[in-house]
Amino acid sequence: MSDIKVLIADDHHLMVDGIKSLLDDVEGLEIVGVANDGEETMVFVSRKPVDVILLDLQMPKMNGFQVAEQIKKKYPKIRILVLTMYDKPGFIRELLESGVDGYVLKNTGKEELVEGIKTVNNGEKFFSKEVSGIFYDSFRKEKDENTFLTTREIEIIKLIAQELTSQEIADKLFLSHFTVDTHRRNIINKLGVKNTAGLIRYAYENGYFDLQN
Repeated sequence: MSDIKVLIADDHHLMVDGIKSLLDDVEGLEIVGVANDGEETMVFVSRKPVDVILLDLQMPKMNGFQVAEQIKKKYPKIRILVLTMYDKPGFIRELLESGVDGYVLKNTGKEELVEGIKTVNNGEKFFSKEVSGIFYDSFRKEKDENTFLTTREIEIIKLIAQELTSQEIADKLFLSHFTVDTHRRNIINKLGVKNTAGLIRYAYENGYFDLQN
């Protein structure tokens, strides 16, 4: 059985060196290259065979979201294991929707990282223990919140996150401006945030709007 060909896509040289030192002596893995930005990643996979990409989210020229989307469209057989410091549930949810195969944090250990690479290469999904815990806690929190947030309030949260004004929300939902403002105040009180900025931050962290926008 041939080695798993791994491409590291990350613009932080110290991180790249650390990953290489972790994986260099792992039997069955071969680091075939390093890409320091999104465009380099796309060029590399167009020229050389790659089985698994270790993908950072914040890279110049094309970010990880854009790279993941393009890879899955053009090279669906390549597996993507996101390796990032971002632990917000919204990021995890967004990447899941884009079709990535796994998600681990940069503080993960060697054993878990190797397990992740081998798992996604076999066509299975992989999430590190810490990411799984974050996602579970978010799901439980969202479930609890949704038991006391009405359907209308959740709808309004999503529209506020899209930066619509109260009047624009009112027009869209066929409500009065006063009714929307009342909902807004009730939502702020229920979530325990101080203002609309806090509400938008809540929406951002809990996946109520497209993180690429």
